[in-house]
Amino acid sequence: MNRRTIIRSIIHTASFISVIGALCLFGDPALAQSKGEKAFHAVAVDAKNVETDVKNVIFYYYEEKLSETAFVPHEFRELPVKRGTATVKIKFDGIKHIDLKPSSNGTAPSVTIMLNDGKTGEFILAVAGSFKGQSEFGEVELPAAELKKLAFK
Repeated sequence: MNRRTIIRSIIHTASFISVIGALCLFGDPALAQSKGEKAFHAVAVDAKNVETDVKNVIFYYYEEKLSETAFVPHEFRELPVKRGTATVKIKFDGIKHIDLKPSSNGTAPSVTIMLNDGKTGEFILAVAGSFKGQSEFGEVELPAAELKKLAFK
């Protein structure tokens, strides 16, 4: 092989790797949109009456201990709540607002959920989790036990 052939093969390989890298970098948002994942926007009021405008809201919690310091995160666009012995997963799409009341004995907070159609229900949060998203100052994490209200826009 001469130098030109070697240089051409290196250039072709580098071009191929660049194209694949660009597809990986820019393909993820398109993939998320094709899955139908909607971004949710809400206003949270914490226990100190501080309002936080949160975009791309998700509910998450950690479970499944992998080691002493590693846990698997679970992220949802729905709220898992208990009604009696049943666990109900209420999708953010249908929620107008959530009123949270912390419990005094350290258990999960009770929640009153108002749906977009006006129906309300009393529940207990199924897992101790947090709401996470983007505020104007950066990424924000709001523990559910420390919130008073979460109103979806």
